[in-house]
Amino acid sequence: MTDHPFLTFHGAAGTVTGSRFLIQRGNSRVLVDCGLYQGLASLRRMNWTQLPLPAASLDAVVLTHAHLDHCGYLPRLVRDGFTGRVLCTPDTAALAAIVLRDSAHLQEEDARYANKAGYSKHRPAVPLYDTADVERTLPLITEIDHGVRTTIGPDMAVTLEPAGHILGSSFAVLETGASRTVFSGDLGRPSHPLLRPPAPPPAVGTMVVESTYGDRTHPAPDPGVLAAAVTNTVERGGVVLIPAFAVDRTELVILALYDLMSSGQIPVVPVYVDSPMALTTLDVYRRAVSRRSPQLRPDAKVLLEAMDRLDLHAVRDPEESARLNSPRHPCIIVSASGMATGGRVVHHLADQLPNRRNTVVLTGYQAEGTRGRKLQEGERNLKMYGRYVPVRAEIVSVQDFSVHADAAEMLAWLGSAAGAPNTVYVVHGEAHASAALARRIEDELGWTAVVPELGERVRLD
Repeated sequence: MTDHPFLTFHGAAGTVTGSRFLIQRGNSRVLVDCGLYQGLASLRRMNWTQLPLPAASLDAVVLTHAHLDHCGYLPRLVRDGFTGRVLCTPDTAALAAIVLRDSAHLQEEDARYANKAGYSKHRPAVPLYDTADVERTLPLITEIDHGVRTTIGPDMAVTLEPAGHILGSSFAVLETGASRTVFSGDLGRPSHPLLRPPAPPPAVGTMVVESTYGDRTHPAPDPGVLAAAVTNTVERGGVVLIPAFAVDRTELVILALYDLMSSGQIPVVPVYVDSPMALTTLDVYRRAVSRRSPQLRPDAKVLLEAMDRLDLHAVRDPEESARLNSPRHPCIIVSASGMATGGRVVHHLADQLPNRRNTVVLTGYQAEGTRGRKLQEGERNLKMYGRYVPVRAEIVSVQDFSVHADAAEMLAWLGSAAGAPNTVYVVHGEAHASAALARRIEDELGWTAVVPELGERVRLD
């Protein structure tokens, strides 16, 4: 076997989900990120295709952060035979446990409901993995702090550095013999309300960077959009439904609502957080603020103030959630998932969308093929649980909540590197976004930038 290290793109190539990148040198194999495909049915079906290598042959998995499209395939990998270490920061470990348990629960519930209702094409419908698979996965997690170099076998090592995307998020610096490669994971924004900006990247031979917003620049924040949506809905006696990712997005939505209510820009109405995962995640953020985590900005304690002073209701049991489908007074419901792909928010959408008094506020990127994307693009009928629901509620997109670097912010981060890489591989974006970012990297930084294909294998410098 050759001593040259190679990189293979087993996911997030030509699409914005399913991040999986294999580095191999000799008999050593490390997978950076292990995410689920989301969105289009053609992508989701790819979750059922095994990696083209034995799971047991992997020495380790490195997780950049705890979002499902970066960690959600892990339990399936364990079911297929993986027994190595899963390396990540302590906060990523805490959040990944929440995310993976919720993912398994939702898959089990969806399979159970599909079999009961009879709308699945599969007989019987089964989950990709179950709760038992998750519980076999969690003991494999090894926590490493930011900035600590950790060896993986005889000829590989990894260092995680702050990425400023969500709590615990990192970009990974992987050493393979004499070569060094940076994997950006999901890169955060310098303006994140709670987290410090991403650390600058070191000089390396290869970079693998995300391009979720590779073809656009985020607009200037405009809190008036959310304020108008809430005020108009409350005045007509409706409900504001906010699909929000349980990890990080719910926290930012709570902060924004607190700012608007305390400044008198929107009426004071009850705010229901209807997501067990989001509520558990809020506890993780609360502990991080209380211990003054170095990832957080000095003023991050405002999150605790918002949680304590808002008329905030934690909805934990399914019965209380079901009652929220027909609330007796105007209110705001924050519920997962952020792209309406699953979870309690789907039940709320089924009840709230047909009513013109209501408003659905979309708070971030909506991947192709998701219900959130369809609402964003003006779909008039939305399929849920085997039937179509008319969309009569107002749909509002608020761009202020994105925690992904846009194209300009990504270029600034790349340009802050201690040295120019030989090659930048642009991944984790829709095809047009990846191509646009690659062009800008070449034009503005003068670096070689390539958009790889799924399954492509390249030699590392």
